[in-house]
Amino acid sequence: MTWNEKVIDIAEKLQLNLHPQAVKMTTPEDEIPAYAVRAEKIGHMAYCQAQALAKRDGMTVYMDKKDHWCWASLVGFGLVDCSPGTKAYDALLPALGIKDMDKAAEFFNEFPMLPPDKYTGTLVGPAESVDYEPDVILINCDNNFQLRTLFRAIKNQTGKMLKVEFEALDSCIYTIVKSMLTGEYTVAIPDPGEQERAMSTSNEIILCLPFNRLNELYEGMVAIDTPFSAYRKAHICMEFDFPRPPFYNEMFTAWGLDAGKDMTF
Repeated sequence: MTWNEKVIDIAEKLQLNLHPQAVKMTTPEDEIPAYAVRAEKIGHMAYCQAQALAKRDGMTVYMDKKDHWCWASLVGFGLVDCSPGTKAYDALLPALGIKDMDKAAEFFNEFPMLPPDKYTGTLVGPAESVDYEPDVILINCDNNFQLRTLFRAIKNQTGKMLKVEFEALDSCIYTIVKSMLTGEYTVAIPDPGEQERAMSTSNEIILCLPFNRLNELYEGMVAIDTPFSAYRKAHICMEFDFPRPPFYNEMFTAWGLDAGKDMTF
């Protein structure tokens, strides 16, 4: 299977309503696909708006520095200087929502940022069809049960719980940039800008995976695609003394507890 086909299969297993998005940071050497819509032809936009065009409409959007209309992506993507002592830094610090300016400075010191001046632009498009290799893939879940399924797939392959940190703002940074810097999966709730200007819904939650871990996630999704653990095969009912997978009864018998019916498939 191609990597695009694996994304399609993951989306089908999760019954996603939104396109997973392939995000690539571009350099001057990269060729921009002819099918990519240049943001300058639409207008200034926040990066989450470009993501919305990809996840909702299946568009591929290219943005360079002058197209961005939000400080966070400009800073996080390494496109501008916001270092201590600059006017931009002095303007931003009181706006971080942290009362103590010393604590605000400490917080911003940990703000995920890509290397300055390494990248000149960004591509974001539907991961099931683009022909460029992304840095990360964003999966916008429609509900927490889909996210739970992704967690199970990751644990199946890594043997570990997924450790995540949540921030109320700057979801593009705490997914895309943090994953690129750490090589780890990240999770974020759409921030207020995504809610107000990019039409994110109250049920959305985002998982970001580095592209080089797509095979890992896919193998995990295949492994848990069973009648009693697959998202799309959940049997919803309020049933007592319900049938269970055989290993339940083996364990309960070992404990001297009641056994019941085995789940059949």
